[in-house]
Amino acid sequence: MEYCRVASLRNFEKFTAYLAEIDVEMPCDEKLVVGADAPLARTCVLKNDFTIGNRFCVLPMEGWDGTPDGRPTELTTRRWRRFGTSGAKLIWGGEAVAVQPDGRANPNQLLISADTVGELAVLRETLVKEHEARYGGSDDLLIGVQLTHSGRFARPNSKTRLEPKILYHHPLLDARFGIDPEMPVITDDYIKRLIDHFVEAAKLARQAGFAFVDLKHCHGYLGHEFLSAFTRPGLYGGSFENRTRFLRELVAGIRAAVPGLEMGVRFSAFDFVPFQPGPDGVGEPVPFEGERYSYAFGGDGTGAGIDLTEPFQFVDLLAELGIQLACITMGSPYYNPHIQRPALFPPSDGYQPPEDPLVNVAQQIAVTAQLKWHRPELIYVGSGYSYLQEWLPHVGQAVVADGMVDFVGLGRMVLPYPDIVDDVLTGKPLDRRRICRTFSDCTTAPRKGLVSGCYPLDHFYKERPESQELAELKRAEGK
Repeated sequence: MEYCRVASLRNFEKFTAYLAEIDVEMPCDEKLVVGADAPLARTCVLKNDFTIGNRFCVLPMEGWDGTPDGRPTELTTRRWRRFGTSGAKLIWGGEAVAVQPDGRANPNQLLISADTVGELAVLRETLVKEHEARYGGSDDLLIGVQLTHSGRFARPNSKTRLEPKILYHHPLLDARFGIDPEMPVITDDYIKRLIDHFVEAAKLARQAGFAFVDLKHCHGYLGHEFLSAFTRPGLYGGSFENRTRFLRELVAGIRAAVPGLEMGVRFSAFDFVPFQPGPDGVGEPVPFEGERYSYAFGGDGTGAGIDLTEPFQFVDLLAELGIQLACITMGSPYYNPHIQRPALFPPSDGYQPPEDPLVNVAQQIAVTAQLKWHRPELIYVGSGYSYLQEWLPHVGQAVVADGMVDFVGLGRMVLPYPDIVDDVLTGKPLDRRRICRTFSDCTTAPRKGLVSGCYPLDHFYKERPESQELAELKRAEGK
């Protein structure tokens, strides 16, 4: 199945005509506005009166390049320096940081502890100094850190071997990832101790100078699994109240221990059944038994449909808890990446997109807008924009101006082209040579145990020995 490459849609008429051809509704402005009144340059004032300087946000990413004991390396620091020079005024975590060793997504993930907090403070300060050197100040720069436990997808000791911590048995994911159906699920006592570790991590985050912590609830990791724990008995499963108890207890614990520390939540607003490559390599849903698929938060029971009833309840809960910052994503990169990370070229363990990736970008934009309109007092960061490539700022300007989202989140795009934000805001033509084309090497590399980076477009990574190793691995697989 072939889809038109976004890079070939070189003018506004071609891009919008193609959207109409594939029946995709997506706001898009033909002309970009430059200056203080530009929608993407507008400030955003939080309830605590902090002013964020523009409407771009750097999303959290895992580089697989920390030390075995969870400290940043030169590669980590380089990435954070580039976040600082990007011009984005909201840094949503910059990195997913584990709160305890058994919750690391890989044995080189950053870990926040009494031993590492000093180096995390230096990492944050490095970002700030880079930003100040380029833009003259940082009074309107808000930096948080994402706190996480990887749950079902924990790999604390090996880049290839899962050591999962699960809340419930999922028949499809257990089978796909080799999880013994008799393996014990984590206990309520484990959850209580984990909450204590999150609270301690929040204390350390404040000590390191971070303005807020993100309590990660997305992408199939443990926080997200709480939201779909329909079949778990006891305090943390079944009802919506029980499935959100983890979040409520986290917030209460952090408020008591670190008064005044802001919190945000990045969450998957809906989920689908796992997908797999079909006979032609195109993704197709994995069959499931029964009339309803009962493991998807925000799902409609079909396995591939959306019901926002509970996501609306979730943002209601965020408002009740006094959490203003919400970062919206969808699904999981492990089992249905096309809805979470739209790409024309899948990672090595993925599948060809079952629909034009622009459909999935539009889906993310539309769902985020519905959440924004439901609870407009929250501050929303949207995701999935990198696939838009040249048209990212044109769509971003339109959705911010229309009140569909507050911030345009940038993930993969900032790896090869961190200063795209500055170029957009100052009216410079985009550098087409550095625009992310979603080749997915930044995902394939860590799947192969290598550090993540943009090997096709960032000359720093292109010249590293891992680039050749990655190329040879892909050739061996016929990719």
